[in-house]
Amino acid sequence: MKTRSIFLSVVLASFFVMTISFPVWGAKTIKVGVIGPMNFMQGKGHWNGALLAQEEINAKGGIQVGGKKVKVEIIKADSNEFLNITDATNAMERLMTKDKVDFVVGGFRSEAVLAMQDIAMDYKKIFLGTGASHPKICARVAENYDRYKYWFRVTPFNSRYLVKVTLINLATVSGMLRKGLGIEKPKVAIVAEKAMWIDPMIKAIKANVPKMGMELVGIWRPSATATDVTAELTAVQRADAQIIFTIFSASVGITFARQAGELKIPAAVTGINVEAQKDGFWAATQGKGNYAVSLSTFVRGVSFNELTQPFVQKYIKRFGELPPYTAVTYDAIKHVLARTIEEAGTTDAEKLIPILEQTEYKGTGAPKTKFDKNHDLVFGPGYATSLTIQWQDGKMKAWWPNGWEGVKYDGMAPYKIPPWMIEKYKK
Repeated sequence: MKTRSIFLSVVLASFFVMTISFPVWGAKTIKVGVIGPMNFMQGKGHWNGALLAQEEINAKGGIQVGGKKVKVEIIKADSNEFLNITDATNAMERLMTKDKVDFVVGGFRSEAVLAMQDIAMDYKKIFLGTGASHPKICARVAENYDRYKYWFRVTPFNSRYLVKVTLINLATVSGMLRKGLGIEKPKVAIVAEKAMWIDPMIKAIKANVPKMGMELVGIWRPSATATDVTAELTAVQRADAQIIFTIFSASVGITFARQAGELKIPAAVTGINVEAQKDGFWAATQGKGNYAVSLSTFVRGVSFNELTQPFVQKYIKRFGELPPYTAVTYDAIKHVLARTIEEAGTTDAEKLIPILEQTEYKGTGAPKTKFDKNHDLVFGPGYATSLTIQWQDGKMKAWWPNGWEGVKYDGMAPYKIPPWMIEKYKK
C-alpha cells in the first residue's frame, strides 16, 4: 500500500509539473481577451474582427498545440477608454484576474493603452495592440526589454509614420492646388482633437509646412467628443485657409465633416479622420461629408494581397459595414497568434516571443506584417502602408499610395478638390 501511495504521488506530481510547463495541456480553451471601447465603432471593430477569427479557427478544430487541437475563446472587455482611463485599467485587471486570459488583443487610445500595457506586463501576458499609435508604447520595449517584451503593435504603424504618410498626402494636395488653381503658397490650417497621440504629429507638421512652401495659418484643438466646432471652422475660414489638415480619431470627426460641408469652406481637406473609415459616415454627416479624407486600412475593391477582399466581404456580410482598421484583431488572432502558437507547439509566452520577433506574417491589413526590434509594426513598401481615402459623392475611394515608392494597389482613384473651391480659385 505504501509503495502504491508513493507511486501515485509521483504520478500526480509529474502531471502537476507538466501542466505548469505546458499550460494548454490542462486547458479547455485558449483564452484571448479583446479590450477596447465597445460602445464606439473602434471597439466594435476590435470585437467583430476577433469574433470572425475565433469562428474560423474553431471551425477547423482550433489551434494545433503540439499533438492537440485547442479551441479559442474570446472574452470581451469594455475599456471605455475614450471617457475614463481608470475604466480601462479596471477592465484589463479583470481580464488578468477574473477571466484569467492567456493573451490580450485590442486597445485604442494611447493614454489608456500605456496604462493597460503596464498591467498586462505585470502578469507577463502577450498583448497585441491593434489601435494605438504613440511611439512611446513601443519605445518602452527598448527601454526595459525584460518587462515590456510581451507587447507587440500589429496595427497601426506609429504616429511618426502617420506623419510621414500625411505629409506625403499634404504635398500631393498642395501640388494639385499649385498646378490646377495657381495657388503658389497654400495656406494650411490644422484642426486636431485633444489627444496624446496627436501631440508629436502636430509638432512635426508645424515644422514641415513652411519647408514645403506653405504657410501655417493656425492650429485648433477641439475636444475629441465635441458636438459643435462652428467656432473653429469660422476661425479657419477667417484665416483664408486653402488646406485643412485634420487629425481626428473620435466622434468630433463626424461633427467637423458635417459642419464643414454645411459651410462649404473653399479649402481642400487632407489628414486623418478615423470616423470617415466607416460606411455609416455618410449618413452620420447627413450627406455633407463629401471630400473628407482619412487614412484607412480596408476599402471595397482594394487589396493588399489575396486575403484582403475575402475578409472584407465576409465582414460586410456578417456585420453590414466595412471593417475599420481596429478589426485587424482578426489578423492578430488568426494570422499572428495562432500561427506562432502552432509553430512553437506551446502557449508559453517566453517561447512565443522569439518567434514573433523573427517572423513575417501575411494577413488582411497589409501585404506582410513584421515587427522591428522594438516590437513596432514595420512600415514601407511590401509591408504596412495603409490607404488614404476620400469620400466622393457618397462613396469611399482610396487615392494613396498610387505609385509611391512603386507601391500601387488595384482599385485606386484620384483625389478630388471640392468644386466650390475650384469655383473660387479657378482662373
